[in-house]
Amino acid sequence: MEITIGVQNVARELVVETDQTADDAAKAIRKALDAGQALELTDTRGRRIIVPAGTVGYVEIGDEARKVGFHTL
Repeated sequence: MEITIGVQNVARELVVETDQTADDAAKAIRKALDAGQALELTDTRGRRIIVPAGTVGYVEIGDEARKVGFHTL
């Protein structure tokens, strides 16, 4: 599952690959944001990402496969 987090006043997005389902990730994100706590996620490599809830601009949750290909005429 890919989670993209937009952080206020930061030009780049955070992209996290996690083993959580979309529903589990959404519940954890909502819980942290509603409580005003830091948003904490663990990626597929076991690294922990912590973002203060007050700085989160938006969160995208999706499992869209990256499109790679070649175009020929």
